[in-house]
Amino acid sequence: MATMSVLQIVSGVVLILCSIFLVIITLMQSQKQEGMTSAIQGSNNHSFYDENSQNTREKALEKLTKIVAVVFFIIVIAVNVVQAVAPTLAS
Repeated sequence: MATMSVLQIVSGVVLILCSIFLVIITLMQSQKQEGMTSAIQGSNNHSFYDENSQNTREKALEKLTKIVAVVFFIIVIAVNVVQAVAPTLAS
C-alpha cells in the first residue's frame, strides 16, 4: 500500500484551490461582445470606457486570471517532475 507524502498532499490541495479560484475569476469576467458581428457590421466601439480600460475591474480580473493560470501550470509541471524523480531518489 503506497502512502502519499506531505508534498503530494499539499500540492494536490494547492492545485484544487488554484483550479477553483481560476474557474471563479473566469466566470466573474464579463463576456466581450466584439466578435465577428462587430467585424462584419463595421462598428467602431471606441468610448471613454474602452480607452481607459486599464483602470477597470475587468482589466484587474484579466490580469489575475493570467497570473493564476501561470501558477497553476507551473504547479502541475512541478508535481509531475517530482513524481517522476521521486522513485529514482527512493532507490
